[in-house]
Amino acid sequence: MPVDILMPALSPTMTEGTLAKWLKSEGDVVKAGDVIAEIETDKATMEVEAVDEGKLGKILISAGTSGVAVNTPIAVLLEDGEDASAIKVGSAANANPPAASANAAPAPAVSAVAPSSVAPVAKGDRVFASPLARRVAEQKGIDLKSVQGSGPHGRIVKSDVENAKAGAPAPKAAAASAAPTSSGPNAKQLADMLGMEYTELPNNNIKKVTARRLTEAKQVIPHFYLSVDCVLDNLLAARADINKAADGAYKLSVNDFIIKANAMALKAYPSANTSWTDDAVIQYKHADISVAVATPNGLITPIIKKAEIKTLREISDEMKDLAKRAKDGKLKPEEFQGGSFSISNLGMFGVKNFQAIVNPPQSCIMAVGAGEERVVVEKGQMVVRTVMTVTLSTDHRSVDGAVGAEFLQYFKRFIENPVMMLA
Repeated sequence: MPVDILMPALSPTMTEGTLAKWLKSEGDVVKAGDVIAEIETDKATMEVEAVDEGKLGKILISAGTSGVAVNTPIAVLLEDGEDASAIKVGSAANANPPAASANAAPAPAVSAVAPSSVAPVAKGDRVFASPLARRVAEQKGIDLKSVQGSGPHGRIVKSDVENAKAGAPAPKAAAASAAPTSSGPNAKQLADMLGMEYTELPNNNIKKVTARRLTEAKQVIPHFYLSVDCVLDNLLAARADINKAADGAYKLSVNDFIIKANAMALKAYPSANTSWTDDAVIQYKHADISVAVATPNGLITPIIKKAEIKTLREISDEMKDLAKRAKDGKLKPEEFQGGSFSISNLGMFGVKNFQAIVNPPQSCIMAVGAGEERVVVEKGQMVVRTVMTVTLSTDHRSVDGAVGAEFLQYFKRFIENPVMMLA
């Protein structure tokens, strides 16, 4: 019996995607785990793989199609011995959506998965198995809970059931769906009414999701802002000495020191390393630092995990690698999903100070301005120092003004005395 392959949700925020490329053609035989397509998600371009064996009977969504909703049929998988004539005319498999018809009778369906995605965690009696495996299990009277899966991330596929012994009937699978959010006001109509000339630049998935999340963050999170000036002379001198001693083996940036200083401050003062929930404030054990990176497709925040235990060189090497792959759209979901604290640095553009929007579910984001020479007073004397202004945006529910101010004092201590980060 033909089985629909559905558009997978490759990140928690994904509601639609672009089917960038097919890596298998109609008639190709596929096995569980074979990479079949590339899909542009709300954050990156990712490979997806089949979760069962069979023959790719029909491709429903052509390469390059954008706006394909999650759970939309994108292809049809045939069992051994079946041919394209088994695909019924008028079925969900023969529709060419981007959205599935409401009154079409859906065929059995199976979602592709990302090779790098995290394996699903079973809750209660839920068993992760393909529709083909479920049907064979029901026919043979096999309890899927007793079957060891060999598919992607332990998913049970047909061959696993065929090799298992008969037992109790298989349980029914649970289903879940996510509804997309509504878009904002239509500026195009206003421009047309006023006779304004313009060019339409289509929004990709990354920009759509970023816009939606930032709007939600501003509407839901009670933002609070704190700024502090940091003298960078000691840091710049230490950076120059370290880079000179490295003799080209590596080169530290000021941002590497900023990442490390924030991680050390979070370790010393974990009250700022939190997330808000209605039931409790979640305090994280490690400083997983999300760093905003501008890419051709929009903003993305790759994560330096456990930054408090990494050396400056390790942070520098990892950040360079993450930034490059972010711009190439090659990050894995676990490399940009999560994080406990964010940094946005616009200093390289000469921006003196700004206020960033908190990245939920995190509680804090630090906006970093440019270092510049300023006249300051030290012991009654006016001297010229290189000074940088940072602004901490916090979720006031979990990080109030006093907590935010205390955290900034720790950060200032580390950034102005970089030797403390080298111990």
